[in-house]
Amino acid sequence: MYIQSLSPAPNSKKSPKRLGRGIGSGVGKTSGKGHKGQNARSGGGVRPGFEGGQIPLIRRLPKRGFDNSQFAKVYAIVNVVSLEVFNDGDVVDAKALLERNIIGKLEKNGVKVLGNGELSKKLTVKANKFTQSAISKIEKAGGKAEVL
Repeated sequence: MYIQSLSPAPNSKKSPKRLGRGIGSGVGKTSGKGHKGQNARSGGGVRPGFEGGQIPLIRRLPKRGFDNSQFAKVYAIVNVVSLEVFNDGDVVDAKALLERNIIGKLEKNGVKVLGNGELSKKLTVKANKFTQSAISKIEKAGGKAEVL
């Protein structure tokens, strides 16, 4: 097989509709746009969701709930079981977690350590927040949990 012998499958390439090429083409004269009206004009038509001046559906529906995302505290989440990849006596901070790809990116409020799983290594963990279970598991393994 050579690159010059490649061709698309039969009937897979449909030629575009050629508008305004006489009455025999089927799309002559008005070019499939009908007679007059907004959609027949150059640049005509309406935006998506426009309902002819009637109040659109999105504006008729009630707005519900409360969005606090602008002020929400966002932490990079790490479970205790994820800290098993470190060696005994290591200091674990946000930089170390980023290097090991345990967290994807550092969030605006820092790192929060959750207590999911077990820890068998003695580590000094530095984070912005800890759950009570995370602190107890880190200290049970002989390590230290330091709040930044």
